Amino acid sequence: MGMIYTVTFAGQAATAQVDFFEYTAPADAIVVVHSVEIAQSTDVGDAAAEGLQVLHKRGATSSGTGGATPTPAPTEFGFAAAGGVADTMNTTKASGGTIVTLHSDAWNIAQKYLWIPVPEARHYLSPSQRYTVERGTTPADSITFNGTMVVEEIGG
Repeated sequence: MGMIYTVTFAGQAATAQVDFFEYTAPADAIVVVHSVEIAQSTDVGDAAAEGLQVLHKRGATSSGTGGATPTPAPTEFGFAAAGGVADTMNTTKASGGTIVTLHSDAWNIAQKYLWIPVPEARHYLSPSQRYTVERGTTPADSITFNGTMVVEEIGG
C-alpha cells in the first residue's frame, strides 16, 4: 500500500465548464484514484436543481489553467509530501495528447456527487500521467462548489 492524500477545494463559484480536479502523477510512482466527492451550496431549492455531466478522463498532455494549485494533504501524520501535482477548478481544461474518458456520469446537484468505485474499478495513472474530473456541461447559473479527491501514490 502506498501513501494516501486528499486534494480539496471549497467555496469556488463557477458559471462555465471546469476541471474540478486535475492530478498529475509523479515521474517515479503510479497513482490510484480512490474517490471523488463534489457538492454545491448555492442552488438548494427544487426549482434550482439541474443535471450536470461529470467526466473522469486520463491522458491529457497539457495542464489546464485558471484554477488553484492546492498541496495534496497526507492522511497520515509523518507521510512524505505528495510527489504528484494537483489543480482544482481550472477554467481552461487540460488538453492535448490521447485523452480517454474512463467514466461518464450525470449529477443532479440537489444531491452530493460521490464516486467510490469498488477496488477493481478504480482508475490508475502511470508515472507522469494526468487525470481530470471535469464538468462536461455548462450550468444554468453560477454555482458554488466544494470537493475532495482521494489519491494513493505507490512508489517514489
